[in-house]
Amino acid sequence: MAIKITEECINCGACEPECPNNAIYEGGLEWRMSDGTSVSEDYELMDGRIVGANDQNKPISNDIYFIVTDKCTECKGFHEEPQCAAVCPVDCCVPDEDHVDSEEFLLARKKKLHGE
Repeated sequence: MAIKITEECINCGACEPECPNNAIYEGGLEWRMSDGTSVSEDYELMDGRIVGANDQNKPISNDIYFIVTDKCTECKGFHEEPQCAAVCPVDCCVPDEDHVDSEEFLLARKKKLHGE
């Protein structure tokens, strides 16, 4: 299951530097698959769209920090628990019920993102 940031977010930014996949962005900022990953070619998103590694994609939220689900591995292969949730002072980094994935899937995503 990917992690999402709820509207309770206070925009403190504590979560952003903790993400090993650079999947967390400040509200209003564009994101790229290549940010913090080894992705260098076109990438197929879960919704079937193909994006270039360096394509600038529209922000998922304009008001609060957000997590790019296609880059979230719940820190599998890096840490024992999602680091964003571990450091969030208001507990707004929570499992995303709309994106439930197995550990195997998340580890495969990590490999796809980092080539490891």
